[in-house]
Amino acid sequence: MKIAIFGTGAVGGYLGGRLAQAGKDVTFIARGKHLDAIVTKGLQVESINGDFIVHPVKATDRPENIGIVDLVLCCVKSWQVPEVTGAIRLLVGQETLVIPIQNGVEAHTVLTQALGVNHVLPGLCRLISMVEAPGHIRHAGAEPYIAFGELDGRLSQRTEIIAKELAYAKGFTVEASRNIIPDLWKKFMLIAPWGGVGAITRSPIGIFRSLPETREMLIRSIQEVFDVAHANGVKIEKGAVDATTAFIDQLPPDGTASMQRDIMEGRPSELYEQCGTVVRLGEKGGIQTPINRFIYHSLLPLERKARGEISF
Repeated sequence: MKIAIFGTGAVGGYLGGRLAQAGKDVTFIARGKHLDAIVTKGLQVESINGDFIVHPVKATDRPENIGIVDLVLCCVKSWQVPEVTGAIRLLVGQETLVIPIQNGVEAHTVLTQALGVNHVLPGLCRLISMVEAPGHIRHAGAEPYIAFGELDGRLSQRTEIIAKELAYAKGFTVEASRNIIPDLWKKFMLIAPWGGVGAITRSPIGIFRSLPETREMLIRSIQEVFDVAHANGVKIEKGAVDATTAFIDQLPPDGTASMQRDIMEGRPSELYEQCGTVVRLGEKGGIQTPINRFIYHSLLPLERKARGEISF
């Protein structure tokens, strides 16, 4: 199976590195200094489950030179998905499948509109990682996990084939999900409140989950995502808010979300695709989202500054 990792950042670098370590035919799509470092020195992965280096590495910034592949793991940021659909199309043949692994609940819709429903399997991952330096990925926490599935909940032959292929790699767990859309929303219940509250408080998760005032903000934000999911026809079990809170309480206290790190470091972030989506889909479903609306509106100036739209 030929695999392309479109976006060799914190997630794509880790997952693709593990697949390459297992001997799979993997080509990484990266750019700039990150690509140069990967090509010349290899892909270095520092992990709580064991460090490794993949070298030599098949990597490029020109998808058109790769040709048709069997599987594309789309690992760019959520806000970049619309920008890369044309480049991904160059990798897609009649049987190619694309699995988007973004924080959010709409990446698969964007890709389906561009590539066709038969080529896209919605997916998600759980992983705390970051790009430490060019060519260097650091897995800092959480047991890596990837899930994907058919929109209609079927456990299809193609999902089972991909799951078996990916499961050869060590360092992450693979699941072919029968409930991928509810699963996406349950992750969204975690990542959007975590990133939003973390960004606005400028503190790691161990701090804002402990202070009564910010803990209340966090739990109310989680509840809003749950309510918005139900209002938009996604059924999640009643205990999901408590389960999400319990999961947050088990995370490493120094943990930060990727959106939070991007905002704090002045980079474009997934603010629109996370807190903004909660607000927008809340309005669509007739649900009030005061916590997420406050966070979203408060962080918009920094987001627009990072994108060069305003200056101060």
